[in-house]
Amino acid sequence: MVLLAAAVCTKAGKAIVSRQFVEMTRTRIEGLLAAFPKLMNTGKQHTFVETESVRYVYQPMEKLYMVLITTKNSNILEDLETLRLFSRVIPEYCRALEENEISEHCFDLIFAFDEIVALGYRENVNLAQIRTFTEMDSHEEKVFRAVRETQEREAKAEMRRKAKELQQARRDAERQGKKAPGFGGFGSSAVSGGSTAAMITETIIETDKPKVAPAPARPSGPSKALKLGAKGKEVDNFVDKLKSEGETIMSSNMGNRTSEATKVHALPINMESVHMKIEEKITLTWGRDGGLQNMELHGMIMLRISDEKFGRIRLHVENEDKKGVQLQTHPNVDKKLFTSESLIGLKNPEKSFPVNSDVGVLKWRLQTTEESFIPLTINCWPSESGNGCDVNIEYELQEDNLELNDVVITIPLPSGVGAPVIGEIDGEYRHDSRRNTLEWCLPVIDAKNKSGSLEFSIPGQPNDFFPVQVSFISKKNYCNIQVTKVTQVDGNSPVRFSTETTFLVDKYEIL
Repeated sequence: MVLLAAAVCTKAGKAIVSRQFVEMTRTRIEGLLAAFPKLMNTGKQHTFVETESVRYVYQPMEKLYMVLITTKNSNILEDLETLRLFSRVIPEYCRALEENEISEHCFDLIFAFDEIVALGYRENVNLAQIRTFTEMDSHEEKVFRAVRETQEREAKAEMRRKAKELQQARRDAERQGKKAPGFGGFGSSAVSGGSTAAMITETIIETDKPKVAPAPARPSGPSKALKLGAKGKEVDNFVDKLKSEGETIMSSNMGNRTSEATKVHALPINMESVHMKIEEKITLTWGRDGGLQNMELHGMIMLRISDEKFGRIRLHVENEDKKGVQLQTHPNVDKKLFTSESLIGLKNPEKSFPVNSDVGVLKWRLQTTEESFIPLTINCWPSESGNGCDVNIEYELQEDNLELNDVVITIPLPSGVGAPVIGEIDGEYRHDSRRNTLEWCLPVIDAKNKSGSLEFSIPGQPNDFFPVQVSFISKKNYCNIQVTKVTQVDGNSPVRFSTETTFLVDKYEIL
């Protein structure tokens, strides 16, 4: 078949979304769609109509039409099968088959259409594969953003420390009757430098609002409330300034476990000629009164070969999962070899894996409502009191083999009531007055630190503190699927390889 275009249009022929798979002008596609309603015979039920040059294969969807425009010599049976797949894709992204809903999700639909048809020819994919392909967002970008935010926090802490040192040096110099130390400019005196230092340090201390409160501290009054200042260019400029002065941002020691945990993610990975990325992403929804509504986990092994002499290899996979994940190999991988010997290799052993490109060789999926599978449980107990609400939140790590880094538990707060009064806390917290949230930050949660709690008081109602959202990063995967050895096809000789494992959160909510 040669598919020219796929479109969703109104009954009047107005195009809402149209994807052309061959070279075609906008005027041409709009003309074809405008002519489509006029060609249909009223009172007769058909699934296609033809003109002298093209064939329209269509399916009504309430007030809209899903239309495929093909050449006349295409296979009508294949066209109808493709049309059914297109029609099933649309409800996956649109809650209602209405014009405004289609327009709102037009790019999602176009990306899905591209997975079905390439250069006018149908790809051998099903609906589940299309959903998987379109949801494969960049895990590297999420890791980079998390590391970047950590760098900003460390840079601000370093900025506060240096500002306090400069201010203390100025005060000591004033007590001893000496001139305050200057910054050393071209023609600037030490006195002017000292006054500049005072002005800069005071400005930095006063304008640097996001403060991280270390463990148990109870603010006494509104003056202790935490405020969140503006991020953006100020932080970026300061980070660049510290780098220009020779400071190593990632190695700054803040005296807590946050910097130590983030160094694990920031260190460059020593990539061998054969490198594998094992990535997992979890989506979890849990009720505030208990009961796991849905937990879904997607994982994949991505293989990257940078030296063509290692193109013909096999991966030895060790699967210690006891939770019942569903495994699926790449279509070009020998499925029988994987089932019998847990080896990942190409169906044709004479062929090589692609060089300098990431290839997904194995993926898995776990979907369950079994509460014992939850990696990290969160219990939020708001109780009304005379002055508002006393909120008690606790966490517990159920998977002792996991180590979760940079855990942030975000609790929504009522607006316009000020900052919460923190009682007992394990870890640290940040109050974001603009978004009305309280972020409970835990650098590491592992078997040695598997439970903790936070207590705070604030005016409000129990429903104001939901949904609670959780985010974390882990260098250990959830499903215990690892590549233990890589060997060459010829001779079965071992090959050096490197592995990068990431376990991330897509959505983790307590409703």
